[in-house]
Parts: sequence; structure tokens; C-alpha cells
Amino acid sequence: MNANCGAGSQPAAASQAARLRLTALCLLACACTGCGYSDFRLPELAPAEPQVRYEWQPRDAPVLPHGGPGDWDSHDALNPSVVRRGAAYYNFYSGFDGKTWRTLLATSADGVAWKKEGVVLAPEPLAGEADYIAANGSALFDEGEFRYWYQAGPKEMPRLGLARSSDGRHWRKARFPVMDYGPRGSWDERGLADPYVRKVGRYFYMFYLGEDRARRQRLGVARSLDGAAWQKLRSNPILELGRYGSFDEMGLGEPAVWIAHGFYWMLYTGRDAHENRRLGMARSTDGAHWEKLPAVFEGRQTWDNRVICDPTIELLDGRLAVWFGGGDAPSPDENLHGQIGVAALHAVK
Repeated sequence: MNANCGAGSQPAAASQAARLRLTALCLLACACTGCGYSDFRLPELAPAEPQVRYEWQPRDAPVLPHGGPGDWDSHDALNPSVVRRGAAYYNFYSGFDGKTWRTLLATSADGVAWKKEGVVLAPEPLAGEADYIAANGSALFDEGEFRYWYQAGPKEMPRLGLARSSDGRHWRKARFPVMDYGPRGSWDERGLADPYVRKVGRYFYMFYLGEDRARRQRLGVARSLDGAAWQKLRSNPILELGRYGSFDEMGLGEPAVWIAHGFYWMLYTGRDAHENRRLGMARSTDGAHWEKLPAVFEGRQTWDNRVICDPTIELLDGRLAVWFGGGDAPSPDENLHGQIGVAALHAVK
């Protein structure tokens, strides 16, 4: 694990009682810091097609604009998480009113024309979530219910929660948090954010942002059998900051993962030194070791010319679609004039 409980071999004269005390202290430390680490890989895929690449084809205009004065999403509409259930698309997106981030719901028959339905999840300070955010999440429909993993807590030190719903409108939260900070000195000891969850085989796999004491933001992965008790990959992080001058030199976040052509693929947000944000791409054959690709996608319209971020992947008319956040004001977190767009990802051989 990132912080080893063991202290090396004990002197031969050490007493059994001393060893037991040391073991107890290690177990207590793990319990307090949310230890739960494992060496794992995602399921093996069919032989890869390394020649495949993807082309980015966005619509020019946003499909879900931010609201007007007094609305829950008056400042920003960002962080879409789109799930298809039957013939309908459900978009659990993040709305910012200038003070608080909440999770809002919009629904659509075609993934393009959306009807806003209002707030479905808000922060609960008495539950340990503080009053800043309960949003920026990842939704799945599994075994007859929606599950939504979300970010909550103080602005500078968020953690991850879980809520469940049968209809996407009325939610019950699990005890917060379901994933906590890493131990002292670890890559995610100061914050966890941007969950993106996929179910592959028996396991849920969560790709997420971790922040260390130097405020470096990188990406890691964890797995769970029930979506509530998580094991983090012992060798996290899985993606590091870019080199000096690159589009992701200041931080990585907001991963979105899918499976195709014998690879696990990832879109992620990169921040540069001027707080512009673009989408990068990586791929992997095992979900634990990732290769960054040269593709970098940026906004080219007035509404998203400084920021594109927050990708979520789903099929639209049988093709791979990406809903994403866009903004015209560079900022690390909010007040981007954020709106939600959609793009097609075309595989090219």
C-alpha cells in the first residue's frame, strides 16, 4: 500500500507483546485512513487493434445551457453523467448558483433536446458533506436502480459518496463517505473527486481524481463488489501530470472510460498553466497501466473556447457519444459560464 504499516524485520529479542501492539497500531491506522488496497487488473480483453484512433466531431451549439438569474444552474451547468434507461436518456448534471453545487436532472428522448427537471441531490452538512457540493458525479443503472457516486465535503478536501434511486428523482444516500482520503503521504491524502464508474464482470471499477499535499491532481482506480466498499489499486496513480508546457501539466481529472477494439479507452481533462482545459486520451489493455495518446481535443466555438471538460460516454443512435462541459472563462473549478455540449467519437482504422 502507499503507506506501509510494516516497520521492517523486528529484532530477535522483541517480545510477542511488542509485535502485537505494533500490529494493533497498524490496523488502527488503516481503519482511520480508509485503507483498502489490492493489486488487481481489469478483465482481459480480446486481442487489441492498435491501429484504431478516434476523431472528435462536436455539435457547434450547446445542448444544455446554463440557467438564468435565480436558477440552480445560473452560473454553470457542467459535469454531465448520461445514462440510458429504456427509450429515455437521464442526465445527472452539476448546477452552480454562485454558492453551491447541486446535482440536477434533465431528461431526453434523443440525447440532444433536454428537459430540465430540477435538483435531485444537495449537500447535507449534518451528514459530513459540508455545504459546498453534492455533485460532479457518475451514474449507472444496474439491477433495477440508479446508482450515483458523487463528490461532497469542503471545497478544498472533498470525498466521495453514494446515492441510490429507483426512478432517478428520489434518492437515498449511503453513509458518507464511501471512499475516504488515503493515508499520510499518499497521492490522494488531501482530496478525492471526479468519480467515473463502470461495471465490468462482477466488479464496479471507479476511476477518480486524487490530490496530494502538494495539490497535485492525478488519476487512480479502485474496485468494489457492491459499489460501497472500495479497494484502491496499490500502485496508484495510473496517470501522471504532463511534461512542462503540455496541456495537462497542471492537473488531470474527470476521467471517462469505455471498452472497444481490444482496449480500455479513457478521455480525461487536462489543465494547463493558464487554466485552459482540454480533453486528452489514453488507452490500456488491463485498466491499471495506461498509455497517453497524442490526441488532444479543444473547444472551437465561442461558448467553449477556453474549457472543455467533464466527459461522459454513452451510445447515441448506435454511435459513441460524449457529453461534455464547456466554458469561455478559464477557471479551475467554477464560474466558467459552463454549458453542456455533445460530440461524436468516430473510430478510424
